Amino acid sequence: MRQLPFEYAYRNLGRSRVRLIASLTGSALVVLLVLASAGFVRGMQLTLTQHEGIHENVIILGTGSEEALERSQIDASVETIMAASVPGLKKEAGVIYASPEINMALPVRESAESDADLPAVMRGVRPVALLVHSAVEIVEGRAPNPGEDELMVGALAHAALGVPPDRLALGRTLHFDNRDWTISGRFRAPNTVMDAEIWLPLTDLQIATKREASLSSVVLTLDTAGFADVDLIAKSRLDLEITAMREAEYYRSIAAFYRPIRIMIIVTASLIALGGLLGGLNTMYASFAARVREVGMLQALGYTRSAIVLNLSEESLFAAACGALIGATIGILMLDGLSLRFSMGAFALTLDAPVVLVGFLGGLSVGVVGAIPPAIRCLRLPIPEALKSH
Repeated sequence: MRQLPFEYAYRNLGRSRVRLIASLTGSALVVLLVLASAGFVRGMQLTLTQHEGIHENVIILGTGSEEALERSQIDASVETIMAASVPGLKKEAGVIYASPEINMALPVRESAESDADLPAVMRGVRPVALLVHSAVEIVEGRAPNPGEDELMVGALAHAALGVPPDRLALGRTLHFDNRDWTISGRFRAPNTVMDAEIWLPLTDLQIATKREASLSSVVLTLDTAGFADVDLIAKSRLDLEITAMREAEYYRSIAAFYRPIRIMIIVTASLIALGGLLGGLNTMYASFAARVREVGMLQALGYTRSAIVLNLSEESLFAAACGALIGATIGILMLDGLSLRFSMGAFALTLDAPVVLVGFLGGLSVGVVGAIPPAIRCLRLPIPEALKSH
């Protein structure tokens, strides 16, 4: 079978700038839509399920609060009881990896004069929390000192609060509990909910929230001990009303709770992407359908219909690939790392290799499918009629 040279398809792209721009735009838009939706789902999934070190961590929380740490309340003595009762917890330099914590969603203000409440996710901790939560890394400043009205903010805390990043620079203040709190440090904990939190000393948050005698949870890091050892102690102390959960299991349950939202986002984005795909196909159809006489001439020169369809497909696929590259480049530069707020704080859109591949394939689909319907229409006409068409 005689094949049309690829150069013929390549040169045809430059015959009409309007047609070329329309083809590139259609493919690029499809890629951007797919990247936005897939990056949203990927970012939320990683934030809720990919905590570093969580497979060794066990959360002790109140019975009946297994789906929300913010609702949990346990006695403050649980920390010492669990640390003393469970042999085999991780220990370093005499410090047992047992972190008592308070998790609360509290309104804060930019200043005492401001009347706008900003939704903040706060975590009261002791220094041992930096050992238990190995994903946390202080990147600027230092940890807050107890009793000095200081706090430390995560890399995405600005997104959770809805303020510019520079508003949470070192030395700036946030107002709550009728006083200003100074930002002493900044930390990062990529792909975790902690990345959008505000951390402050446990005793300071207990006093501010009138919870001196209670905690939200105690997070333990296992060494030689197993989960069964911790679970046995929790179940045997009925007076404490506590439950043990693997930290990984807790975040999997949270991810399952948000699954309907992710499905809704996927369906919505798919419908939008389908609209973009149909628009791209319409552009391809219009551009190829106007080339009936050219197709008739190629048949008159002896090229088979299969060769013509293959050449039109090469042309369409090449244009779509160029548009997909443009769309993927724009998406990586503009969307990757873009922070979004949700009820547990904030997360960043993640455009990793699988997401980019899905987006690129979405753009290529415009070229693969776009050439077939107009090619069929052009080839249906007899050669004399095709040569007479306008």
